[in-house]
Amino acid sequence: RALEDFRVRPRGVKDALARALSNEDSAFAATRWSDALSANRSAPTYGGLKFGSRLVDSRAAWVARSPDQAFRPIARIGGKAGWYYGNRLWRLRGALDWLVGGPGMRRGRRDPEALVPGDTLDFWRVEAVEPGRLLRLAAEMRVPGRAWLQFEVTGERGGSLIRQTALFDPVGLAGLIYWYALWVIHQLVFAGMLRSIAREAEAGGDVGA
Repeated sequence: RALEDFRVRPRGVKDALARALSNEDSAFAATRWSDALSANRSAPTYGGLKFGSRLVDSRAAWVARSPDQAFRPIARIGGKAGWYYGNRLWRLRGALDWLVGGPGMRRGRRDPEALVPGDTLDFWRVEAVEPGRLLRLAAEMRVPGRAWLQFEVTGERGGSLIRQTALFDPVGLAGLIYWYALWVIHQLVFAGMLRSIAREAEAGGDVGA
């Protein structure tokens, strides 16, 4: 009788959690890390910054190029071109992922020059792309949580600022152990990647192997 009078259907716990997670993802995806991190005055610590339950490692490099020029090497990342730095480590990570049932690095990329949302990119999937401005990749490798890698390019001081941000949403203790145990390796790889991207943007050359 009450259901007939009010025509309200209680939402199941599973559906409510999925909706809440989707809303959180949408808000997180809309975050421009160049703005968010400039407003955050916290000093970086081991493991990076924490935004809610998510862990963030972000770094930036300025180049004397327009946003379109600075974005060009980002648009060509992955596949046969490689990941700019530590490609042997990337291939090792892909092999380990394949051994535990993940996609590994075998998928490559659809097109060597252009990316569109939904494209596979090694063990990532393109979640969002705005030419000259933004590339966000969602991880599809096996990890105890969810991970993203995002690149933003903004015009600044007559050139462009390239911001590279790795985000991780850990699941339980295993997720936290994974993030902190690999922190030093991630620092090495991500710092080297950004340096190489900035160098390629400045040189206007092709992606390094």
